[in-house]
Amino acid sequence: MATRHPAPGGPWRTRLAAWFGVDETWERVPDDPARARRTDAVLAAAFLVAGSLGVELLRSIDALGSSAGSYVWPHVAVAAGTLPLAWRRQRPLLVAVWLSAHFFVVGITLPSVAVSMPMQVVYFLGIFTGVAWARDRRAMLAVVTGIVLLMFGWLTWQLAVGSGVEEALGHAGTPLTRQGLFSPATAYVVYTLLVNVFYFGGAIIGGQAAWRAALHRDRLAAQAHTIEEQAAELQRRAVVEERLRIARELHDVVAHHVSVIGIQAAAARRTLRRDADVAEASLRSMEASSREAVTQMRALLGTLRSADEDAEPVPRAPEPRLADIGGLVEQTRGSGLDARCHVVEDAPGALDAVPGPLGLSLYRTVQEALSNVRRHSTARTAQVFVRVDRRPEPGFAHGYAEVEVLDDGRPRTGTSGTGLGLLGIRERLATHGGVGEIGPRVTGGYRVRVRMPLSEETP
Repeated sequence: MATRHPAPGGPWRTRLAAWFGVDETWERVPDDPARARRTDAVLAAAFLVAGSLGVELLRSIDALGSSAGSYVWPHVAVAAGTLPLAWRRQRPLLVAVWLSAHFFVVGITLPSVAVSMPMQVVYFLGIFTGVAWARDRRAMLAVVTGIVLLMFGWLTWQLAVGSGVEEALGHAGTPLTRQGLFSPATAYVVYTLLVNVFYFGGAIIGGQAAWRAALHRDRLAAQAHTIEEQAAELQRRAVVEERLRIARELHDVVAHHVSVIGIQAAAARRTLRRDADVAEASLRSMEASSREAVTQMRALLGTLRSADEDAEPVPRAPEPRLADIGGLVEQTRGSGLDARCHVVEDAPGALDAVPGPLGLSLYRTVQEALSNVRRHSTARTAQVFVRVDRRPEPGFAHGYAEVEVLDDGRPRTGTSGTGLGLLGIRERLATHGGVGEIGPRVTGGYRVRVRMPLSEETP
């Protein structure tokens, strides 16, 4: 990045330099260089034709003065002044310097050609293009300053030393008499200066305004491109996060139901010979668990398929909420683990008011914790606590929802898992900005405790 230094000489110079963009590193180039070259070539040809036609018109009315008898040089002067326009956007400063020198030389040798309307437009366009398309803004400012000083210096010399005023104000050898507020000489000098100020000033200001407008458009386009890239990145992240969420859901659902089925299968095998009715009940429970697992996995896979624009939307089953934890604990009790659920609400209905995404994360946390108890622990009992408190406290300005799973067992050897379940719990904590405590208890057993903040909109 270029380092910018304030221009010396006071605030007005600093503002002037900033307006001309002398410290800008941005370079203006045509959007379609080939098309721009063709357009400039056509423009140069059009002004060549217009300038040559103007020369013939001037010759026809005997307005070329001493050069009226010459047929070649006025047309050569027009060609030398118009053809460089074909390179005006490729070499803007070089063309501006060339046309200014052309005006200076032709204005002395062939003044009628220099002041003709087509050539005056060409000179104006040369300065305008030099300011509007110069890539080096410091060089542009130096070139334009030199052009203006040269032209006004020449004009001042002509008015002060030459015979321009006397010739302009004479009428058949008789000086003009004063008729207005100013003397003829003063009015002529002031009028000539004002015309040139507006001529050169208009070209410079117009060119700079065009340059700044192009800079503004380019920055807006860059901002729009950045916003588009950011939107695409956010969309990509949203897809990744959704797939991670579904992966966690699949892990929790499969782990929970497979562990339940495994425990029930073992119980059915043990009781099959002793009590056929109990074995049949265990098999029915296994069947219900497997069906529920398949249903939830189909719903999650349907969500993955719905990300495809061409796929038909798949209806999703209602996701579990915080109030469904009681049913989850009852199902766990049916699989052989003596689990109890305790609900603590600061007011009736607080449990149902917890937002769905937050309640689902807490539900999956309890589901994963109970699955771990069954698979990796010798515990016979587990206590599940569900707490909702909307009173503010440090770190939870609008209250919290919390689940806690406690067991009384010890780790079972040879049953270490992949750690994906605990990773999913921690990812949910990070998503909702919650805090957690996961690990063995000092008094024995294991604790999984997760607290997540409620939002201000939670009723």
